[in-house]
Amino acid sequence: MTTSPVLASDVAADTRAQPEQGLADTAYRFLRKAILTNEIPVGYQATEVEIAARLNMSRTPVHEAMARLQEEGFVQILPRRGILVKGLTPADLLEIYDILIGLEGAAAERLALQSGDAIAEAVTVLEDLTADMESALAAGDLNAWADADEAFHDTLVARCGNGRIRRLLATVSGQSHRARRLTLNMRPIPSQSAVEHRQIVAAIAAADSAAAGQAARTHRRCARDQLVPILRRVNFAAL
Repeated sequence: MTTSPVLASDVAADTRAQPEQGLADTAYRFLRKAILTNEIPVGYQATEVEIAARLNMSRTPVHEAMARLQEEGFVQILPRRGILVKGLTPADLLEIYDILIGLEGAAAERLALQSGDAIAEAVTVLEDLTADMESALAAGDLNAWADADEAFHDTLVARCGNGRIRRLLATVSGQSHRARRLTLNMRPIPSQSAVEHRQIVAAIAAADSAAAGQAARTHRRCARDQLVPILRRVNFAAL
């Protein structure tokens, strides 16, 4: 994998004595991160044998990792030719945001219906992540801002109490994160995002399910309406 920064020595340190499933998870995490950050770019093609050798693994865990990445839309498995890292079109992203708007709204509604320690802990984590976004933005660190933003959305979904919502969103959320991260420097400074996050958190803390769902849906619509026009102006096949 000549275009990938993933080094065999880096992965080897994490793979010693791991069971097969652990190796598949390790391969998945390394490759997904490299694709999300464009370190493995769109159009990159390699065989499973090449990837396995690069990651110091057998083909079986690499094959499992590739199947997961294909399910999430990151790669296409090519019979007898390995994998191809896929790009997205604006139409793809619009479909992804339809799912995000609906399911994250439902997740926020569900989370607002939680009680006791569950909702208190979730609110604390979401508030802390929003504060991390604000601190990163103040420091001019857009990558740290993106990390905290993604963690906020992942936490909202993970703590909503609905495993099906979590599994469905897992198939598309990475693609939206990827598009947003790769256009960070093309968009206005995202100062409004933390404001919208705080509106979501306030509604959850107040146990106002309807307001939480509405705030989450509005937030994702605003992101969609800002991102898609940018992607239409650039060569999005390269993203």
